[in-house]
Amino acid sequence: MSMTRLTPEVIQTLSTRYGLGDEFRDFRGVTRRFSDEARLAILNAMKVDIDHDVIHPSSAAPLRLPAAIVCTQDELFVDLFLGSVASHGVINITVLTEAQTTMETALPVSKLPMQDDGRYRIPLPEVPPGYHQLQIAFNKQQSHSVLAVTPRHCYQSPVIASGHRLWGFSLQLYTLRSSSNWGMGDFADLIAVIKAAAPHGCALIGLNPLHSLRPADPSQVSPYSPSSRDFINVLYIAVTDVPEYAHCNEAQWWVANHQKQLAALRDTTHVEYAQVAQCKFTVLSMLYGEFCKTHLAHNTARAAAFQQFIRQQGESLRLKALYDTLDQYFSKNPETNWGWRSWPAEFQNPGSEQVQAFAAEHARQVEYFMYLQWLAATQLQAAQQAAVDAGMQLGLYGDVAVGVDANGSEVWAHRDVYVSNISVGAPPDPLALKGQDWGIPPQHPLVLQKQAYAPFIRMLRANMRAAGALRLDHVMSLCRLWWVPHGMPATEGVYVHYPLEDLIKLVALESVRNQCVVIGEDLGVVPDVVRRILTQFQVYRYKVTFFEKLHDGQFIPPQDYPRNALAAVTTHDLPSLKAWWNNDDIRLSESLHHYPDQETQQRVQQERDADRHQLMHALVRAGLWHWQPHESLPAYSHALMRAIYLYAAMSNAALLVVQPEDLLYMIDPVNVPGTFAEYRNWSRKLTGDLCELLKQPDTREVLQALNKARRGANPNS
Repeated sequence: MSMTRLTPEVIQTLSTRYGLGDEFRDFRGVTRRFSDEARLAILNAMKVDIDHDVIHPSSAAPLRLPAAIVCTQDELFVDLFLGSVASHGVINITVLTEAQTTMETALPVSKLPMQDDGRYRIPLPEVPPGYHQLQIAFNKQQSHSVLAVTPRHCYQSPVIASGHRLWGFSLQLYTLRSSSNWGMGDFADLIAVIKAAAPHGCALIGLNPLHSLRPADPSQVSPYSPSSRDFINVLYIAVTDVPEYAHCNEAQWWVANHQKQLAALRDTTHVEYAQVAQCKFTVLSMLYGEFCKTHLAHNTARAAAFQQFIRQQGESLRLKALYDTLDQYFSKNPETNWGWRSWPAEFQNPGSEQVQAFAAEHARQVEYFMYLQWLAATQLQAAQQAAVDAGMQLGLYGDVAVGVDANGSEVWAHRDVYVSNISVGAPPDPLALKGQDWGIPPQHPLVLQKQAYAPFIRMLRANMRAAGALRLDHVMSLCRLWWVPHGMPATEGVYVHYPLEDLIKLVALESVRNQCVVIGEDLGVVPDVVRRILTQFQVYRYKVTFFEKLHDGQFIPPQDYPRNALAAVTTHDLPSLKAWWNNDDIRLSESLHHYPDQETQQRVQQERDADRHQLMHALVRAGLWHWQPHESLPAYSHALMRAIYLYAAMSNAALLVVQPEDLLYMIDPVNVPGTFAEYRNWSRKLTGDLCELLKQPDTREVLQALNKARRGANPNS
């Protein structure tokens, strides 16, 4: 219990020290202060030693480097306190580069400029971008740090830099239909779509997050609440494409004798995850047995490739596979089947003796889950290679969730960087007047810094490895996140700030190293500093047609879209185009009781009516439709869908994505934000086979017109 008298002044001082905001401007433009109760709850969750911090506030110790120094190539310096006798003597700087070369410099302190706060500005040797080891020695003291030197901005595709405007499809991979999958879209389906779409001018294939979920509980399906962002959902493995399948009689017999079951799973309107998982894991375990017998037992080249994958992925892969093994083991008991926090206490710590003994006893099953990750990574890489071979300029466009499931493997394995008793969410907005609580735990910004940003870097690398572009969901999280203390409503959240400059520079470094374009999903309330730094580091903005309006309600003309942007008519969190035009989403929200009152629903309907009229005006101005204001709005049609997509295609944005749901005239949404059991999110399939759709004359004509619009030509000529 704290002995310090927790006055508002004390709470304010500690909040400032630990990055908690004072106030924010809500969606109505009203400035609101954060409550002391919420801020104190967050300080406690951050494990702030309130008594010690108040009585002994942290002071800058001489020659104490942070765990990581992150700087661009044109700002190679560090500001450092050197102590009271600093004006005499020489400071010695040593950098061990990634290439294992040593660079040394000795500088008289008397010649170093001093900053206003008393720190000396110490220039560092010119080293290339990368992760280096820095040592500074002075007055018989030494300090060490990781020196991350980054490019000035993110990777820019040469094709885009030369003036081309590209387009592609935005898919939820599990929704794909085919005559061969096992009830959900898989990596074989993805390759088939790539080969079918590339000849139409498609340059990229956008995907939902492919992050690993929990194999032990296939009912947990949200790609935005994964078990781990560093690994892949193994249900996307195309089982019969695994090389072991061609030699495994047992697996072939099983598949041959379960064709009716697999056909039934293909015919469902929604993915039946539990049944799909049961089928896939049954056969995948057979294929692992074949792999052990044929390859591991004989040290074949394929076995060597697997062992190399294990070495490259290191301890993170071992812990992920160990978690999945434990989760599978404990899932047999209803009291311990919802993740690590339901397990016996001795198994909640990855380093415990009981966990190590379990790992040794179940080594084969741990290896099985590593094998599945290897298969998934190999097939995903093959999909990206297929895109490159097909001539796609970017290929796969991945997606990174803003956080992870509190009960999943990432939090279990790296619990020190996550804050318990806190959930990430969002403040109230017009569509969620009670705010949002996403149920995912935040990373501790100070612990992240103390670990030299290793978890963040690992996550970026894992998701850029097989992608030509990457979307950062809720990119504002690089700057701040809305923390909601458990037991408090989402309206009582507090913005907690993160080291934005360091994080965006690391994004740039990994982007350039992986030749991966970065798109920041910046929908919602975006601080000015985030807009500025996204522009500075050439992170692409996210522009949704529904939201791109001027203050008077008019839709922004295509030529006024920013160049460094990705344009989309709608997204997975919004209604399809047909549903938006026909108000199906408003009726769905009404049936789900999402509107707090009739007045709110009427206001939403009035705004929609106005938006539809404004969109018609925009189409007329763009030369895409003939319509007079005195006329009724047209009914939804193929022609209207075509015109709206061409409007987006004519935009100045370098990138455009098309949702196949709109080409199929679908109504049911992928996801209804704010729902859990009320609506089957993340499971609704496409109503048709996308590869077959691309053969249809109407579809081919739309894509031809879209290509013309992207080239700047008249799409109707």
